[in-house]
Amino acid sequence: MKQLRLGVLAGLFVVAGVLSWGGTRLWDSFGTLPSVPLAAPIVLAAIAAVLAATALSLRARLRAQRERRPDAKGVEPLMAARAVVFGQASALVAALVSGMYGGTGVYLLGFLDIPARRDQVIYAGFSVVAGLAVIAAAIFLERVCKLPEDEDNGHVPTA
Repeated sequence: MKQLRLGVLAGLFVVAGVLSWGGTRLWDSFGTLPSVPLAAPIVLAAIAAVLAATALSLRARLRAQRERRPDAKGVEPLMAARAVVFGQASALVAALVSGMYGGTGVYLLGFLDIPARRDQVIYAGFSVVAGLAVIAAAIFLERVCKLPEDEDNGHVPTA
């Protein structure tokens, strides 16, 4: 399994942001612009919380297993792999969604004098922040589940 690359996530964010900004401009010129939902930052923050809680739980269980505590509950490799896949998928989707809301928010910055548009900018900004939290939690989860390097012969074990 390959690790997440920040360059790929940043590229997805920028491309989605530019496309969203252009689409928002075009849509606004033809009629009413759909609103940024209030639930967007809430859902993204919930996903970030689930990823962070999973990472903290797995880290504690792996630490107890490494220290060979008698009451240590082991971590099944398949469960750890599923958690990492969930984290990677969440990070990729969060990069796209955050870019989309970021592009929309940048366009709406020109309309801060309208109260409804000002609220949309705030929701879009919180969505971007929550999306970045999802990415950070996913990277943390990936680091927690990473196999330790084999220091005897200098190569990384494969999954």
